[in-house]
Amino acid sequence: MNDRQSGQKQGRKPPKPLNSARLRDLALAYVARFSTSSGKFEAYLARKLREKGWEEDGTEPDIPGLVARYVELGYIDDATYAQSRAGGLLRRGYGPRRVSQDLTAAGIDEHLREDVAPDELGKRQAAFNLAKKRRFGPFYREELDPKRRDKQIAAMLRAGHSFDIVRRVMDAASEEALEHWMSEARDEDY
Repeated sequence: MNDRQSGQKQGRKPPKPLNSARLRDLALAYVARFSTSSGKFEAYLARKLREKGWEEDGTEPDIPGLVARYVELGYIDDATYAQSRAGGLLRRGYGPRRVSQDLTAAGIDEHLREDVAPDELGKRQAAFNLAKKRRFGPFYREELDPKRRDKQIAAMLRAGHSFDIVRRVMDAASEEALEHWMSEARDEDY
């Protein structure tokens, strides 16, 4: 009877430690598969190094050098990543605060975060998207009791919207009123 038949777990072999070639292969496979920022990429390589270890004696892995090389080659572009990530989060209904937090966690510099921060129309559109998707405020089809309204307000605030925008969405009389509110932002030069 073998170990599988007896119900015992088979021991796993420990992961093979990384060397320069395996680290480069791992890095190339990651950037080929995922869109990433330099900060996230560096954290990924450091985590893999902790998990697997390093087999080359007398040398240390040059993770910052590898990240810089991939940035130089154009495999990693923080500005493009920030723009793409911010756009996706805004379309899903997240507010500017949550977008900025996500980009900070990805290691995006402050000036890049400011460059991709939404304008007034973008802020309103994101709040509109969240309200429509989650059926908040005027999108709620039944009578909105105070307790449910408070929960909806809290959810929008957690999603990163300012209280002024949340209040405008929740106080809107109808979907048409929200659309008019957004068209005002299109017409104005914010």
